[in-house]
Amino acid sequence: MKILLLGKNGQVGWELQRTLATLGEVIALGSQEINLAEPESIRSIVHAIRPNLIVNAAAYTLVDKAESEPELAMTVNGIAPGVLAEEAALLGASLIHYSTDYVFNGNQGIPYTEEDKPNPINIYGKTKLAGEEAIMESEAKHLIFRTSWVYSLRGQNFLRTMLKLVAEKDELSIVNDQFGTPNWARMIAEVTAQVALLNRDEWNISGTYHLTASGHTSWYGFAEKIFELALPAGRKLPRLNAISTVEYKTEAARPGYSVLDNSSFKEKTGIQLPSWADMLELVLTI
Repeated sequence: MKILLLGKNGQVGWELQRTLATLGEVIALGSQEINLAEPESIRSIVHAIRPNLIVNAAAYTLVDKAESEPELAMTVNGIAPGVLAEEAALLGASLIHYSTDYVFNGNQGIPYTEEDKPNPINIYGKTKLAGEEAIMESEAKHLIFRTSWVYSLRGQNFLRTMLKLVAEKDELSIVNDQFGTPNWARMIAEVTAQVALLNRDEWNISGTYHLTASGHTSWYGFAEKIFELALPAGRKLPRLNAISTVEYKTEAARPGYSVLDNSSFKEKTGIQLPSWADMLELVLTI
């Protein structure tokens, strides 16, 4: 199998370079090699490589900045995935693409299933939904994996920010009324490789699925768990102040409750996704 991986330097993309290598030849490209802001340039690159599988881990992920750069965000997140899907269809290749919990407005109060209607409340979410729709409108064999709150021990993410601040601050204010599920980038990559292996000989799993750990928490609860697991016994924890979304101003609105139901994924693949807390504990013991 020849696999074209986009977004090799991102959190998930970096992990995918290792996990997908067990399936075949991986051609991994970053923003220096392929520019999703110029979708038409994608066609010649994909055609030259002629992959059996395209894995798109690249995206415009600056949620707040997207409010002032809607056209760029839409090009990268909305238009480029559609071009990838069109090229995959022409080659008879398959496409795996990652989306987000932010396609939902967060007003439901119970975990969202794949059957629930998306209704994003910020530009980032709208562009990611546009990418989903473009792929679904194509004739490509595809999988869209929605995930959320991605973190790892590299790159910029909530876990690394908290580990940095704990050395600098005695007191932190963390939002306690936004609920979701933290997901380790390596878990996402390993599960992606398992699903790709299931589909290696015949593409028998298709559609949109929620690839997310089990359970949920708030940003406050996530921070609390990080400090509980990461700090040596006896070390004083920083004081955590629970604040509301209203008190923490951002350019983009965030859904208050964007927990994703992963039961359909388990039913279709047979893969039991771990709890977010167990994953975090594993990360912090590496």
